[in-house]
Amino acid sequence: MSTVYCTATSLDGYIADDEESLSWLFATSGEAEPAGYTPTEPDPTLPDLHFDRFYSGVGSIVCGVNTFEWVRRDLTKDGQPFVWPYSLPSWVVTHRDLDPVDGVEFFAGDIGDLHPLLVEAADGGDVWIVGGGDLAGQFADRGLVDRVWIHQCPVVLGSGRPLLPRRLRLHRRKLETHGQFTAMLFDVVGPEPRITT
Repeated sequence: MSTVYCTATSLDGYIADDEESLSWLFATSGEAEPAGYTPTEPDPTLPDLHFDRFYSGVGSIVCGVNTFEWVRRDLTKDGQPFVWPYSLPSWVVTHRDLDPVDGVEFFAGDIGDLHPLLVEAADGGDVWIVGGGDLAGQFADRGLVDRVWIHQCPVVLGSGRPLLPRRLRLHRRKLETHGQFTAMLFDVVGPEPRITT
């Protein structure tokens, strides 16, 4: 069991643009190859760092309220009623007073108090920190993030919500490519100190 911050990011390290949009992400195919490209040997199995492989090991989910609100906007943009898209035990960290949502627990306390609940609910699976970056940073501040799993998209945004607004030292475990994405799995080593000269 690990606590994993798994997300997609732009090449310059943003998980959402300056309008809170992920349109840049969904405009990029994770499976398509460039025009004219013919693979020499098709891979019949999912790669190790494919998102579906990651998700199959997840036991509980946590996200911040901005991520939650983005999911709500995206799933209701065509007039559909909002239904939380995950069947796993899920928490949203927020101090806002939100209407109840089936399948979601709202949490306004200390991250250190929430983590044991996530681990227990995961029942041996991984805890997935969906986002945002500041929430992942709060877990990292407490030494509660074991791995960072990034799917990097070949787009440069220039500004937006940062991937992880903390100084952390990571150790790369694995790197793969999926279509236009570069998937990277890191262990969290710990805080990265500032060296003064």
